[in-house]
Amino acid sequence: MGAGYTPSQTIGPFFHDALLDRDRSELVARDHRSATQIRGAIYDGAGEVVTDAMVEIWQANPAGRYDDPEDDRGDLPLDEDFTGFGRSGTETGEFSFVTLKPGPVPGPDGRPQAPHVMVSIFARGLLRRLVTRLYFPDEPDANAADPILSSIEDPALRDTLIARDEGDALRFDVRLQGENQTAFFEL
Repeated sequence: MGAGYTPSQTIGPFFHDALLDRDRSELVARDHRSATQIRGAIYDGAGEVVTDAMVEIWQANPAGRYDDPEDDRGDLPLDEDFTGFGRSGTETGEFSFVTLKPGPVPGPDGRPQAPHVMVSIFARGLLRRLVTRLYFPDEPDANAADPILSSIEDPALRDTLIARDEGDALRFDVRLQGENQTAFFEL
C-alpha cells in the first residue's frame, strides 16, 4: 500500500463490548402471565447467520401507549415496569426477547395500526441501522387494515413482516438482502 492510501477494512462493530454489556432482552419477567417470547436470526445476502449484529426493539404497551413524553394520550395507562425498549445481540446466532404484545396505536393519518414491534438492526457492513416491523400472526384483520403494512404492494414482501407462531415463541427472522429479503423502512 502506497502513501496516501488507507485500508479498505473497517474495525468493529463492537456492540458486544460497548452496548451489550447488560442484558436488555427481557422487557418483562419470563413468568409474567402475558409474556411473549420473540426469537429469530439475522441472515446476510449469502444466507449465512450474522453473529455480530445487535437488534433493538421499541413498542407500545398492551394498552397501546408508548413510554415516551410525546405520547400524551393520558386516557391510556402507562406501566412503570414496562418501557417497551429491548436490546439483544446475535452472538449465539439468534436474538431473543421476552415482552408483552403491544396494543394498537394511531397511525400517521389517525387510523389505528395493528399491534406491532419496531425493530432496528445494527451489523457489520451497515453504515446506518435498518428499520423494520414485526407484526403478530394472530391479528389477520388488523394486519390487513394497517396503513403501514398495507402500503407494501408486494404480498410476499409484506409477509416478511409477520412473525410465525412456533407454539412456545414467535419466530421473526430478518434477511438483510437476497431471496426473501425483509421489508425495511426509510426513516
